[in-house]
Amino acid sequence: MLNNIGLPGLLLIAIVVLVLFGRGKISSLMGEVGKGITAFKKGVQEGKKELEEASAEEAKDITPKVEADAKVAAEVEKDKA
Repeated sequence: MLNNIGLPGLLLIAIVVLVLFGRGKISSLMGEVGKGITAFKKGVQEGKKELEEASAEEAKDITPKVEADAKVAAEVEKDKA
């Protein structure tokens, strides 16, 4: 159904919309659409950044701490004696 619209049909639809809503209403609507797209992109970037930070924190904590292990071993030796 929509395959046969063509350029003249699209121009006619655009003119009808412009007459019905007016230039000011359409420009404000497009401004709001632009703000929405910008906010969406910002949210996606922040979410991606949070995921990367979380995975980086998990990767940092994989090495054991030698000093803590030595203190625990010394306490165990004291308890045995």
